[in-house]
Amino acid sequence: MAKRSIPALNRVLSNLRSQPPPPCPSLLSQTRSVTYMPRPGDGTPRGVTLIPGDGIGPLVTGAVERVMEAMHAPVYFERYEVHGDMKKVPEEVIESIKKNKVCLKGGLATPMGGGVSSLNMQLRKELDLYASLVHCFNLPGLPTRHENVDIVVIRENTEGEYSGLEHEVVPGVVESLKFCSERIAKYAFEYAYLNNRKKVTAVHKANIMKLADGLFLESCREVATKYPGIQYSEIIVDNCCMQLVSKPEQFDVMVTPNLYGNLVSNTAAGIAGGTGVMPGGNVGADHAIFEQGASAGNVGNENLVEQKKANPVALLLSSAMMLRHLQFPSFADRLETAVKQVILEGKYRTRDLGGHSSTEEVANAVIATLTD
Repeated sequence: MAKRSIPALNRVLSNLRSQPPPPCPSLLSQTRSVTYMPRPGDGTPRGVTLIPGDGIGPLVTGAVERVMEAMHAPVYFERYEVHGDMKKVPEEVIESIKKNKVCLKGGLATPMGGGVSSLNMQLRKELDLYASLVHCFNLPGLPTRHENVDIVVIRENTEGEYSGLEHEVVPGVVESLKFCSERIAKYAFEYAYLNNRKKVTAVHKANIMKLADGLFLESCREVATKYPGIQYSEIIVDNCCMQLVSKPEQFDVMVTPNLYGNLVSNTAAGIAGGTGVMPGGNVGADHAIFEQGASAGNVGNENLVEQKKANPVALLLSSAMMLRHLQFPSFADRLETAVKQVILEGKYRTRDLGGHSSTEEVANAVIATLTD
C-alpha cells in the first residue's frame, strides 16, 4: 500500500513545483501600511486657536489656512487679533487656547526695553509651555553649505534668564536671578527615546556659571542614567557655535537653557537652509503653540509685507507638526510631502531661498501638489 502511494506522491510534488508560488503575504501588506489606529470619534474636527500676529504673520497664517482647507484637514480655526504692542494677551485668547489645547501663531513683535513684557513670554508662562522645539534639517533640492544636517534643538522656555526675575538694586546696578529644574532634561531624553534619536548633547556655560549652569548639567546627567540606550555628551556654548558652523552633522538632539538655545537654534536653522523653512513649537503638559521655529528677524520687514513675499514654508511644516500632535498623522505626512516636493522642484521659492515667488504662489504650488 505504501509502495503504491509513492508514485502518486511524486506526481503531486511535481505539479506543485511547476506552479508559480502563491503571493507572499509580506509583499501584499506593503501596498498599505497601518500607521495609526484611530478610536471612534478621533476624526472629529478639532478647534485650533489662531493668532495671525504682526508683520508677515497674517501672510503666512493665511497661507496655512488656505492649504488646510484645500486638503480638508480635520481642524477649524478660532481667530484672534493679538499684537506685540498690547500690554497683555487678552483673557479670551488664553481661554480659547486652554479650551482647544492647541494654538497656531504668527510672529508677534517684541518691544525693546521700556519695561514692556513680551507677549510671547506671557503666553509661555501663562500656559506653562516650558519646552521649545526647533527642527533644523536639510531640505532636498535646497543647496546649503553642509549636508546631513538633522538637528533638534530643545530649549527651556520659562526658566533661567527668561524667568524675568530681575530688578534694579540701586541706580546702575541690576540683579538677575536664574533657576533651573530638571523637567527640560526629562523632555529632551523622552523626545529622543520616542523618536529613535541616538544622542543628546547638553549645551552650557558651567565653566563660568558654575552654580546655575552646573545645576542644569547635574539634572541632565541624572536623567541620562535612566536612558542607557541614548548617548549623552556636553559642550560649552561657545565651542558649540563653532562646531555647528564647521561640523553640524555631529549633533542630533541638543538640550539647552533658554538664552543659549535661542542662539543655537537660529544658528542651526541658518546652517540647514534658513529660518524661513524651519518648523517648531512650544509645548507643556497640557497645551501647545506651533509657530515658525527660529526667529526670522523679518516679522516687521515692511518690504516683505508690502510685496507679499514672506516665506510660508516654516509655518506650513510647523502645521504638519501640529497635525501630528493632534493625532492626524496621514494629513501631516501629506502636507510635509507636498511642501518638500515644491522645494525640490524649485519652481516656486521666495526670495530668501533664491527665488522670486510670492507667499500666495508658494501656497498655490503646495495646494496643486496636494490635489494632484
